[in-house]
Amino acid sequence: MTERISRFPVPELADLPDDIRHRILEVQERSGFVPNVFLALAHRPDEFRAFFAYHDALMLKPSGLTKGEKEMIVVATSAANHCLYCVVAHGAILRIHEKSPQIADQIATDWTKAGLSQRQRAMLAFACKVARQAHAVDEADFDALYAVGFSHEDAWDIGAIAAFFALSNRMAGLLRMMPNPEFYMLGRLPKAG
Repeated sequence: MTERISRFPVPELADLPDDIRHRILEVQERSGFVPNVFLALAHRPDEFRAFFAYHDALMLKPSGLTKGEKEMIVVATSAANHCLYCVVAHGAILRIHEKSPQIADQIATDWTKAGLSQRQRAMLAFACKVARQAHAVDEADFDALYAVGFSHEDAWDIGAIAAFFALSNRMAGLLRMMPNPEFYMLGRLPKAG
């Protein structure tokens, strides 16, 4: 059974502006498929560009967080926000970065019981508070991050990733965006060869 990608119209690749079509084709070449988020958000080209510019600024830039830690934040906060798309898609990316077939499922189900370091637990506690109760974040929350070695700039990154993906989670819910089937098995089995 084929599920719709979005409640809203999904444009054809040929009808998209050149820069967006080029980006989507690059992603397809790297991953072997086009993640549905790219097709769904292409419905509004200006918002597509803004969304992915901020995504890239947060997720691709070097920082005090590893790529795996950034994906842990996405999975934990997306689970807290009941976002199927982001849990499944970013769970796959997390499994790949951490080379762990179980980590994403553990974090999505109950990160407090996952096999995480004290640093990662503090990071996820802070991120989940930002995602669900940003108004209640106080100095004690920052102090808990500093106590495990995070810097003030790291705290910004943790909070910004949680906040950005809260937006992403809500857009995915609005669009009823479904994860690609390809995401479910990525990072679960060792690569052949």
